[in-house]
Amino acid sequence: MGLFSRRRSDEPEETPAEPTPESAHGPWDVEDKPDLEGRIDLGAVRVPARPGMQIRVELDRGTRAPVSLTMTQGGSALQLQVFAAPRSASLWDEVRPELSESVTDRGGTCDDVPGEFGRELIAKLPVTTQGGMGMRAVRFVGVDGPRWMIRGAFSGKAALDPDEAAPLEGVLRDVVVVRGSQARPPREVLTLTLPGTAEVAEPAPDDDPLGILRRGPEITETR
Repeated sequence: MGLFSRRRSDEPEETPAEPTPESAHGPWDVEDKPDLEGRIDLGAVRVPARPGMQIRVELDRGTRAPVSLTMTQGGSALQLQVFAAPRSASLWDEVRPELSESVTDRGGTCDDVPGEFGRELIAKLPVTTQGGMGMRAVRFVGVDGPRWMIRGAFSGKAALDPDEAAPLEGVLRDVVVVRGSQARPPREVLTLTLPGTAEVAEPAPDDDPLGILRRGPEITETR
């Protein structure tokens, strides 16, 4: 018998493979998910509305451009930022070691582990609390899209508890990214737009040493 043999007539035909979880859900590119109904228009991203979820858009302290958003639900939060990325290489694979090094340089710990969205970082950051020094857990995830990368930071109960993280993971899976066709250097933050009914609040102090969860002037919208 040669290297290749013909299938016998009594052998069952192979069934097509089921789509992988990565191909079955988002975050989506707008070219792959053009139906934006039921999502909040924030410019570079369209975020699904969820009952009881609050959305806060953070502004860059220097330019005051909206550059990140944080969604809170219960005792959990998810911060999202979207970056321009190269066409071929994985930007998340490139920045993940740098993010891990930043955590350890500031006295924290960081584990690179497999997770719901691929490789993730489970970080514990030193913070100052009313009772003294403590550690704050943050779970970083990244998803590479066509010429963009979206980075998420789960905090609060969602950082370590899978059941608490599930609702916000569902939100992230239903986000649509609208990058635009203009040329952008890799790692450039894609700016957001503010909903027309939003109000801008004053900056609030924060004790996050990485600035990952730093709160600048913000708007809050409750759905």
